[in-house]
Amino acid sequence: MSALIGAGLPATYTFLYQRLAHLLDRRGTPEPEPQVPPTLQGEVQLPLVADAQQLARRQPELMQLRDALTPYQRGAVPIDSTDEPLLRTLGRLRGFLEEVYGQRLTFTGEQRPASGPYVRQKTDTVRGELTGMEAEDITGTAEVLQDTNTVEAGGKVIGMQADQIGRARNKRP
Repeated sequence: MSALIGAGLPATYTFLYQRLAHLLDRRGTPEPEPQVPPTLQGEVQLPLVADAQQLARRQPELMQLRDALTPYQRGAVPIDSTDEPLLRTLGRLRGFLEEVYGQRLTFTGEQRPASGPYVRQKTDTVRGELTGMEAEDITGTAEVLQDTNTVEAGGKVIGMQADQIGRARNKRP
């Protein structure tokens, strides 16, 4: 998160804080058109939809982060790129938001994959079917990381299944 130094930090802060407030105040209802800052690299899949289990699991930490960020939101403390506690807090918030939304959030200057949907699954044994990502349309970057020890007879592991992944290309007749 330390790469968020300079003019882009206020917009990045605002984007992350608004997602936090939306999750806590509106209990994770889908967000069809969030204000996406120009500092966000890649494409997030809209609407932003919270995973209810992840939100419930992370709610105590999210509430603590909102408490820590409230002085910045109210203007009592300036948003400053040299404020290491602020940068660490935003880094933690971003990590929790990525878990809850299942999407990577990458900002200008960061050396990490671009923003977009991702799934991380770690399972010991698959007895039925395990699918990492299934959608009718996925644009931009999408990533599935699966770590499975055993797939039993009749079991099936699918990384990604979609009608379209990435941008549509011109098809030859």
